[in-house]
Amino acid sequence: MQKLLRIWNLISRHKYLITIVAFLLIIGVLDENSLIRRIGHWHEITTLKAEIKKYRDQYDKDSRTLKELTTHPDELEKVAREKYLMKKPNEDIYIFEEDMDIPNRDQE
Repeated sequence: MQKLLRIWNLISRHKYLITIVAFLLIIGVLDENSLIRRIGHWHEITTLKAEIKKYRDQYDKDSRTLKELTTHPDELEKVAREKYLMKKPNEDIYIFEEDMDIPNRDQE
């Protein structure tokens, strides 16, 4: 009985501190919308925004390239010759091995 009385006195003296600690524990760790999850979601949102920006830039670049290819036949011929190794009749193409080792500039 003596121990129970001591515990009760400790709780009654520090009831506000115990309440605040319990509240912070629930909000910080145990709750569905805890601070740990919020930080994780914030990090995920930041990553997804960077990915969206990357894809928008790629889309803009590809749109400009498509516009150039559809409006300028010389650009279309240039791409066909460089990327797909197409040639005109009665024309020879020479491919050097050192050119094959260089990664394509468009893919970077």
